[in-house]
Amino acid sequence: MSSMTDIIFLLLIFFMITSTMVAPNAIKVLLPQSKKQTAVKAASHVVIDKDLNMYVAAGADKEQLVSLDELPQVLEQTRTDSADTYVSLYADESVPYRNIIEVLNVANENHFKMVLATRPPEHK
Repeated sequence: MSSMTDIIFLLLIFFMITSTMVAPNAIKVLLPQSKKQTAVKAASHVVIDKDLNMYVAAGADKEQLVSLDELPQVLEQTRTDSADTYVSLYADESVPYRNIIEVLNVANENHFKMVLATRPPEHK
């Protein structure tokens, strides 16, 4: 009977460790609500948190902190062979509109298509 207990205990430890390793450094942003989310697969994403820090990552890579001036070079590194290279913008709902427009302008000037990420509406 003790071997069964040992196996259950080991499985419990395994799941506890792996669940904390899923995304410990994920940047927390509260996205604005929208009734419909986009189905576009973006090559990279830009995250602006509530403190106006900007992060960029390609695919599932870890986000790296960048300035607005560094954004074009970092996005260029994430460009794909596809004619339409999409970038998802995850901006906290408290981010001022001018900061979002700055990122949209950089994307437009460098021929990226920007997709704004939102969260689904909360059902009451």
